[in-house]
Amino acid sequence: MTNSFFQPVSAMELARFAGIPTFMRLPSMALDHDRIAEVELGLIGIPWDGGTTNRPGARHGPRQLRDFSTMIRAMNPVTGVAPFSLVNCADLGDVAPNPVDIGDTLERVTAFYADIHDRGIAPLTAGGDHLTTLPVLRALAKSGPLGLIQFDSHTDLFDTYFGGHKFTHGTPFRRAVEEGLVDPKRFVQVGIRGTAYNTEDIEWGEAQGIRIIRIEELFDRGIDDVLAEVRSIVGTAPTYCTYDIDFVDPTYAPGTGTPEIGGPNSFQAQQVIRKMAGVNLVGADLVEVAPPFDPEGGTAWLGISLMFELLCVLAQAVDARRS
Repeated sequence: MTNSFFQPVSAMELARFAGIPTFMRLPSMALDHDRIAEVELGLIGIPWDGGTTNRPGARHGPRQLRDFSTMIRAMNPVTGVAPFSLVNCADLGDVAPNPVDIGDTLERVTAFYADIHDRGIAPLTAGGDHLTTLPVLRALAKSGPLGLIQFDSHTDLFDTYFGGHKFTHGTPFRRAVEEGLVDPKRFVQVGIRGTAYNTEDIEWGEAQGIRIIRIEELFDRGIDDVLAEVRSIVGTAPTYCTYDIDFVDPTYAPGTGTPEIGGPNSFQAQQVIRKMAGVNLVGADLVEVAPPFDPEGGTAWLGISLMFELLCVLAQAVDARRS
């Protein structure tokens, strides 16, 4: 049983629209807080979209996700998981980005997460564009390459953009494989779709051993069958999950920079996460929520709801490693 200090504020005690918003109404603390050593799972924001090549706006994602997270309650009634009772969770704030320097921001993120990792805290992150996952992986893969589960409509396996630029939101997982952060034989992408200039990214990924599951295959085979394969690919070794909100059909998640039609609905978006139960997750993220493209906030509400699903699976993994 976790300490009561780490329980979310109940809406029965403080109205959801009152108080300073934190992720899921958890206690907020900096890394020098006197109780940081008790935290087992930290929720973190990376408000940065310097890797975006078309429609910016994901830098505003963490703030809106925090605000909407006041609606999250304490238990998942479908899976029965009560994450805040399994492990000590806290909002660890945002990584302070440098909005005019990609390299400096990547270094800042890696340093922040290296500290988190050294403290034994499993991170759940709100992005930010998808390049933000790369520096997180740099910190978490210190002991060896990780498995990776990626829910996305794009592979993000391209080499360069605009004449040689290697660090954009379309390149992070090519860099992650090249840098030895991810084991390509334990790397699976689910939901890939959309028009293309060519198939260079797909061909490169498959040549490395990455399993790429297009949306057509997901729908033809069904979520249960595909996620059983996903679990078998990553096995029992440490694994990271990255979830791009554009995995979901833009009917349900229009607030993102590069939407692609023909994706899952919001219920299916939850199901794929629930079917990851039992994976040895060491961290996860939800990226590319861009509030300027969805003023009503439906995308952020879906995003934070999916973060709660990720939290449940991650909390189970943390609890299992502790047992």
